[in-house]
Amino acid sequence: RQVMQNCDYYSCECKRDVQLARDMGFQGRVLPVLPNAGGVNIEHALKFRQPGLISSRKTILVKGYQSWAGRALVAFQAFRLCKDLLQGYTIAVYIANEDVKIAASLFAQETGIPVEIIPLSSHEDILSQFGKARVYIGLSISDGISTSLLESMVMGAFPIQSCTACADEWIEDGKSGFIVPSEDPGVVADAIRKALKDDNLVNHAAELNAQTARERLDYSIIKPQVVKMYQDIFAERKKIFANTHS
Repeated sequence: RQVMQNCDYYSCECKRDVQLARDMGFQGRVLPVLPNAGGVNIEHALKFRQPGLISSRKTILVKGYQSWAGRALVAFQAFRLCKDLLQGYTIAVYIANEDVKIAASLFAQETGIPVEIIPLSSHEDILSQFGKARVYIGLSISDGISTSLLESMVMGAFPIQSCTACADEWIEDGKSGFIVPSEDPGVVADAIRKALKDDNLVNHAAELNAQTARERLDYSIIKPQVVKMYQDIFAERKKIFANTHS
């Protein structure tokens, strides 16, 4: 609250955060709401996207954060509840910490379903993982717009994202992805089931998300907005400085 009350400008990536900032005493100027990661070079990213229908993919990609905010272990609880549908699929986990690696190993031993722990990799390698995944799962108790969610949209993976991100500003729940509670494995399992059983759902969602990405996420669209934002701030501060020292 102290910080917000003393800020002249506020940059955020979720429209929901504007009112939260106001509630905490912010009285300055709200800057354009844009993804903090700066967007995606979509033309480049698509080089790493597996061709063909999304429904033909056999990988489920999981963000492996388990921390004060991350809830990757909930994903593995959900996998246990829908393991009957997972035969023939590989679960791939990136940025997994030790607790998640242990949970993944136990799950694989108990079910026979292969789990791949992706080592520290380049961004292009991770994009390739998104590009061959049918489903992407990201769970946390707090988030902005998850960059992983945005990357899943570009690469065609059907997103299952916790409701604590502002995913509702980018996907339509039940149509272009599922927005789920971060700590309810039953709801997450139901979402996984639907995403694995409904080929039309995931194929159509990929088309919708690709269109959204082209319109709102491409680096070439976001870059000029960010440049203009800084130019406007500079001009405004320069004018204020000149007036106070004249």
